[in-house]
Amino acid sequence: MPRAPRRPLVAGNWKMNGLRASMVELAEIARGAGGLIGTDIMVCPPATLIREFAAALGDARLRIGGQDCHPEPKGAFTGDISAEMLKDAGCSHAIVGHSERRHACGETDADVRAKTLAAWRAGLVAIVCVGETRAEREAGRATAVVAGQLSGSLPDGANDDNLIVAYEPVWAIGTGLTPTLADIAEIHAVIRARIPADTRILYGGSVNPKNAGEILAHGEVDGALVGGASLKAEDFWAIAQACG
Repeated sequence: MPRAPRRPLVAGNWKMNGLRASMVELAEIARGAGGLIGTDIMVCPPATLIREFAAALGDARLRIGGQDCHPEPKGAFTGDISAEMLKDAGCSHAIVGHSERRHACGETDADVRAKTLAAWRAGLVAIVCVGETRAEREAGRATAVVAGQLSGSLPDGANDDNLIVAYEPVWAIGTGLTPTLADIAEIHAVIRARIPADTRILYGGSVNPKNAGEILAHGEVDGALVGGASLKAEDFWAIAQACG
């Protein structure tokens, strides 16, 4: 029998943005979630808003994810948040290995692997991010870099129920620049060859309402991890609707 198509996911990474007043934007996003057939929608707010957002959503189709987690379930790690805490607050997913964590905080592939295991331990789906820098792409090393990140970051036991991979070229995040469709297809093929067959692969990096339709139409792009454009409900929904 032919495989069922992978269900698209559009996830908004709010990063260090959002106050309690942001409930207005969340309500607008949630209002449309029930009517968007065939696509999963998620918001990853700052940790201060997770519990309040999850409580406000109730049984809405909109999912809540965390932006990071510590490898340990508890302990003397001031300022950190465990995967168990994210789960307890209402999360179903956790982003790990985002380029802003890898490059600004010095996280290694081994760190990302440990966080992936922590997410699974807590019953969360891990959204593992990979992507090359501009220098690595210009040196012709993009595919090797991403393949290496996957090899070091993914533990044994990955399957399409506990893993999502997000390709986010570092040089495209927040810059307004995006790879060509051929570049995206090449990297997604590298990822696809190294993960379980039905695992979803998202694209992230300056996704916006103008370019989302073209990017999300590609057969190996199973949705988007959206940064700045996810902070406005109108822009986020324009991207989500492109999956349809």
